[in-house]
Formats: sequence, C-alpha cells, structure tokens
Amino acid sequence: MASKKQKPTPQPKTDLRPIDVAISQYDSFHQKPVNRIINYICIPVILFSVLGFIWSLPFPALKFLGVYNGYLNWASFVIAFAVYYYMRLSPLMSYAMLLVLFAITYGITQLQAVDKGYLLPQVCIFLFVTANLLQFIGYRIEGKKPTFSDEFKFILTAPLWLLSLVMKKFGLKY
Repeated sequence: MASKKQKPTPQPKTDLRPIDVAISQYDSFHQKPVNRIINYICIPVILFSVLGFIWSLPFPALKFLGVYNGYLNWASFVIAFAVYYYMRLSPLMSYAMLLVLFAITYGITQLQAVDKGYLLPQVCIFLFVTANLLQFIGYRIEGKKPTFSDEFKFILTAPLWLLSLVMKKFGLKY
C-alpha cells in the first residue's frame, strides 16, 4: 500500500529584520497608554540629557579645527557610533536619526552658549534623573520591567522605537 505524501503545512514567515526585532522587543514593554505617553516625553529628554552631559565633558583643543573646535568632542564619537549602529539596522532610520541628533545638538549648543557651558552638565543630570524616574513609574504601571542587560540595549533602541511610530504615522517604510 502506497502512502500518500502529505503537503507540508505552510509555516508563518518569521523572517524579521534586526530592526523589527529590536523595536518589537522594546514595544512589548510599552503597551499601556500611560506608559507610552511617559516614553513619548522621556525618550527625547533622556537622549538630550545623555548627549548634553557627554558634550560637556572636557575635550582637548585641536588647533586645526579653528572656530569649530567646540563641535568635535566626546559626544561626536557617541553620535558617530549610534548612527553606525542605526545604519546597520536600517539606513533610512539612521538618516532620520541623524537629523534628530542634529536638532538635539543644536539645542545643546544653544544651552551651552547661554552660560558658557557651566549650566549644561547640571541641567542634563537633572533632566536625566527626572526622566528615568518617570520611566520607572511607567514600568510600574506596565507591570513589566526589563532586565538590566535589556536596559542597555534599550538606550539605543528607544529613540528608534519612537521614530518608528512617527514614520508609521506618515506611511514611511523603514
């Protein structure tokens, strides 16, 4: 008796890109509306505060830069690393994040110009602590807290998550 060959059942496509996996993982910790609103506010504030604090760290003066000497600093390297990381995940997303980072660095330079840079680290520390406390409240509301190692991944993923929501709103594929 000859056995009939059964057709394999189609498997759901699980070919997710790394960007989709990262955003999906971050999104899983932000399902409740209040927690999402907290993150809409806190992610840009944390991004500004981290870059602003790193921007304020002393960097050696390089004579060949002339008047642009203050624009190459430790934050420049952090921005370059972040854009490289984003480029590996999604080129379009990295271009959009580069524009966001330019806007943030413009705000940082404006704040630095107000007081010659003495206020910048204090403002950034205050903003960072406040925004992180609000995010912890959001995790309490959510009832789901990421692990310590996830928190480090989320530092780079959070801006992408927020940007992906904006891009989806405008129908842009990343």
